[in-house]
Amino acid sequence: MLREKSTYSFLCLFSILLLFSDCGGKSPESTKEKADLPRVAIAGLAIESSTFSPAVSEEDAFLARRGEEVFDYYPFMKPDSINRSRANWFPTLRGHAIPGGIVSREAYESLVGETLERLKENLPYDGLFFDIHGAMSVVGLDDPEGDFIERIREVIGKETIISTSMDLHGNVSWRLAGNSDLITCYRMAPHEDALESKKRAVNNLLDRLESGKGKPAFKAWVPIPILLPGEKTSTRVEPGKSLYAAVNPATQQEGIVDAAIWVGYAWADEPRNHAVVMVTGDEKEKVTQTAEELATSFWERRNKFEFIAPTASLKESLDMAIASDKSPFMISDMGDNPTAGGAGDVTWTLREILDRPEFKSTSGPSLIYASIPGPDLVEAALEVGVGGKVSAKVGAAVDDRFAPPLLLSGTVTAIEEGDKNAEIEVVVKVGSVHVIVTKKRKPYHKEKDFTDLGLNPKETDIVVVKIGYLVPELYDMRADWIMALTPGGVDQDLERLEFKRINRPMFPFDKNMETPDLSARLVPLSHEF
Repeated sequence: MLREKSTYSFLCLFSILLLFSDCGGKSPESTKEKADLPRVAIAGLAIESSTFSPAVSEEDAFLARRGEEVFDYYPFMKPDSINRSRANWFPTLRGHAIPGGIVSREAYESLVGETLERLKENLPYDGLFFDIHGAMSVVGLDDPEGDFIERIREVIGKETIISTSMDLHGNVSWRLAGNSDLITCYRMAPHEDALESKKRAVNNLLDRLESGKGKPAFKAWVPIPILLPGEKTSTRVEPGKSLYAAVNPATQQEGIVDAAIWVGYAWADEPRNHAVVMVTGDEKEKVTQTAEELATSFWERRNKFEFIAPTASLKESLDMAIASDKSPFMISDMGDNPTAGGAGDVTWTLREILDRPEFKSTSGPSLIYASIPGPDLVEAALEVGVGGKVSAKVGAAVDDRFAPPLLLSGTVTAIEEGDKNAEIEVVVKVGSVHVIVTKKRKPYHKEKDFTDLGLNPKETDIVVVKIGYLVPELYDMRADWIMALTPGGVDQDLERLEFKRINRPMFPFDKNMETPDLSARLVPLSHEF
């Protein structure tokens, strides 16, 4: 009898638990709360595309995350995060590519088309987080991001609130500004605040949805006729440092939602490429005044922007590095920087290095060169293995304008397979130079990129990297540093590039131009655009 009573009590308790459970362990009340949360989609494509490079970026250049995979890109969107619990999320496709050449129309249409189809699956949406870079060039399109967001609007409608997150080296066209309701960009270059900025874009969106305030009442857009490279506008040093330091205080004003300054992307010859300031908020006077103040501040500083580090020709850079007693002495091979849109396979710099007599002997100054694509050499290295001798051509498969493919002959010291970008990495020693050869191009940013290949950059005399300004880990590693003015698709000497389609007058091309009209232009709200 006691056992039957206990069993009955257990069954009653179990029935009660079942009644208040919901497969996922939620009560009817919490299920209702979930149903009341806003419905928010995620979409975006990010790439910097140089129109001065002969390279073409195809669909396989994009690391595309789909569905739940999209969350993996955002640490602030983990399953147990606050932001994840604030909305019902519908991630579609978020694609990111290493900067490169212009994107083929076929690749663009494929990725955009898939995004639109995925968006159709879960309509309607209260909000959309639009995560882009802003410097994508596409064959036959002057304003890809403007085209992309316009086509998204055709699917989701004009009432959905879109919060756009961008790189400060992106471009904000009138069309992109009009179809965005909230918009922001990084405030640091190098981009140490990238994820922080994306989180801000998400928080701004959720705050407006939760509060019921909806779209900010005003969006001020100020185009600034300045086109400068990132290597001259870093926020590490003045005047970029103080220019961007003013952004956050501006956003703390009552009536302001967000403020942002875009430097723009310097290596694409398109009408939208120039600096821009945008401010969003609910108080018209503060929005317009803040936008004009930030734009004027940028314009007044235009003549003060200089390279973040000393620059020199490659010969002068190598002379300084060889004579220096500081190691590692870092040299930025800037003209073919793949992190800015260079093809990454220009052989000119490597040829010059290997021709120097100082590096002919194994007892010469130690030098690491990172890096050059060379699939033929990689294949040969796999055949002979570590310790074997190889001789094969590398580089200039894409950009041979400055030097032809280079015959590289040396000893294989390391082979590493499985890298997501390079796929296979091989180190070849030629004299006192260690050349990193990759199956596919790869930027080298971290100490681990080198140590995984048995290289120790901290104990190497000279490290040459295809990059512009040094990213934080390399910057902290350097003992000395020079930026070499080398040729390539992202040549730092903008005035020797053949710009034909950017708006003129434009600083620094027209140095004596009159002060432009920096009045704020109020952008129509997205449902009125």
